Amino acid sequence: MTVLAHQTEAAVRVPRATAEVLPPQLTTTVPREYVHRASLAEVFLTGCRQVDGTRFALTGQWPRAHTFFTSRDGLSHDPLQAAETIRQVGLFLAHSEFGVPLNYQFLLHDMEYSTHPDHLLIKNQPSHLDLEADCTDLVWKGEYLAHFAMHVAIRRGGELAAEGSGHFTCVAPATYRRLRGEQRTAATPSPVRPTPLAPHLVDRMLSRDVVLAEADSPGRWLLSTDARHPVLFDHVGDHVPGMVLIEAARQAAFALLAPRAFAPAGATTVFRQYVEYDTSCWIDAEQLPCADEGTARVAVTGWQGEKQAFSTELFGQLAKA
Repeated sequence: MTVLAHQTEAAVRVPRATAEVLPPQLTTTVPREYVHRASLAEVFLTGCRQVDGTRFALTGQWPRAHTFFTSRDGLSHDPLQAAETIRQVGLFLAHSEFGVPLNYQFLLHDMEYSTHPDHLLIKNQPSHLDLEADCTDLVWKGEYLAHFAMHVAIRRGGELAAEGSGHFTCVAPATYRRLRGEQRTAATPSPVRPTPLAPHLVDRMLSRDVVLAEADSPGRWLLSTDARHPVLFDHVGDHVPGMVLIEAARQAAFALLAPRAFAPAGATTVFRQYVEYDTSCWIDAEQLPCADEGTARVAVTGWQGEKQAFSTELFGQLAKA
């Protein structure tokens, strides 16, 4: 056996980055699990830092061409995208900053959002967002956050594009099962749904994006959802998602005011109970008095049986007759 008296030094690979020269920080989305999305394409937040206490500065991005959150003419971001972004902020902060476990359920009690249409226009780059979030009314149950309120401002290029607020309750898995019951937590949507309205009647391009069907009286429609929808049902839970109900309210407002075109800039929604898959949900819309003839306000209510499930008031521009 030959014994080596010495070894030739092997080449050592040295990292290029040093304390003085660091690689640039790269942009990515926040974890999709933190905003309860299955698809990374549906995550609109990219970062977060604490400003002080319960105030946070976040960043985000809206794509130039989204399959659902884009106006029919393709020129603007959909105001509902602002609402979805606000919802994501609430979930993200609860998990990442306040330590709510990922297996907890969230109850969204209400959501309000308003937008500035001039600052929703799609430009030649994806829309970079700077968000300011202020969390208030925090209630803790033991070591976990149980309830909080939140206000969010969304800016593009320094201009206020949208703002909104909501109230959330965080529910432990065992509590949620007691609240819903084993039958409800196992519920899944039916693959068969009532024939949806023609897309142009509710300001949509595709039939799959329509969530209303004809009913038996003016100003009333039947909720008609397709659980295969890649955005509205990014993941399927045991009840109709709140964002689907907000979209149903908007479609009902547009259908009510037709043939005059309605461009809702914002809405306030109160959720009073879960909307179940196995019971018909009726959507009623009524135009409210408005001093300016160029604007409109519409009240929309959703009913299951004799109980009001949710109510929404929308406002926005109304085209000339």
